[in-house]
Amino acid sequence: METASTSRAATPAARTQSVRHLPVSLFGSVMSIAGLALAWRLAGKAYGVTPAVSDTIGVVALALFAVLALSYLGKLLLHPELVKAEFSHPVIGSFFGTVGISIMLLSSVIGSYSSAAQLVVWCIGTLITLVLSALMISRLLNGNAAPTSAVPAWLIGGVGSLDIVVTGGSFTAGWTHEVNLLGAAIGSVSAIVFFILIFSRLVHHDPLGAAMRPSKMILMAPFAVGFIAYVNLAQKVDMFAALLFYFGLFLFAIILYRLLVKPAPFSATWWGIGFPMAAMTNAAFVYAGAVGGKGLGFIAALLLFVLTTSVTVLSFRTLHALLTGRLLSA
Repeated sequence: METASTSRAATPAARTQSVRHLPVSLFGSVMSIAGLALAWRLAGKAYGVTPAVSDTIGVVALALFAVLALSYLGKLLLHPELVKAEFSHPVIGSFFGTVGISIMLLSSVIGSYSSAAQLVVWCIGTLITLVLSALMISRLLNGNAAPTSAVPAWLIGGVGSLDIVVTGGSFTAGWTHEVNLLGAAIGSVSAIVFFILIFSRLVHHDPLGAAMRPSKMILMAPFAVGFIAYVNLAQKVDMFAALLFYFGLFLFAIILYRLLVKPAPFSATWWGIGFPMAAMTNAAFVYAGAVGGKGLGFIAALLLFVLTTSVTVLSFRTLHALLTGRLLSA
């Protein structure tokens, strides 16, 4: 006969959840939702969609960041040794870059309400991103890094610096232009170096583990984010910008197909697909707006549909994992 205590122990909800198990990679959800808000803002300009859609998604991103930031601060105060271990990890440590990128993307969301607040938040995100990029690159220069630790998440450090230009391209002050150039220099060169190292690892070594497979979508980010950053600096869509856009689109199609054919079990790392897809969608709207044509307009609309569907599914899966005790348990 089954006792009440045995029944409770067998129930998934009985799992002990704790902030100690909160993964820093979950900040990728803020990047994804903020990127979705910016994509719908561009869709509003292209198709006349009400700004309320973009604004609502942006508020969700802001609220989510507040919850995650406070929760991870609690983890830092209660379990500093765990946070130190995450930061020192050759793979997981790269996901700390999602914090700075999230803040910069939220600065663009806030820009709809206050340009002064946008600048302040952008400066905070920029400072965090530059410091983390310096720390991550400095760590790699220590040597003895295992070839198999070169994973797509490494690109977060490089792409993060490019996001300085993506989110700060509208500022007109002279010093902001110099900061944008600094971000573009660090981001573009480091993204190229990391992309080569990661691509070599994927070709010559064992396949990524199931939990890390979704992060392959990050391989597309340097080209989509690089496209937007370059257009913001050059103030035009030229042939070089087109090459970045089309190669990013090419990688997106390949990686999406592979993820659909061989999906990995759900985990927080699945949020790694959201922001690269959002960047590709925003890039498509910018490119379609500059070049024109029904075909490019269709591509932008299709990407927006795929992005919206993906973020919605990931949101429900994350909430379900939280409510059933699987998200914050060992």
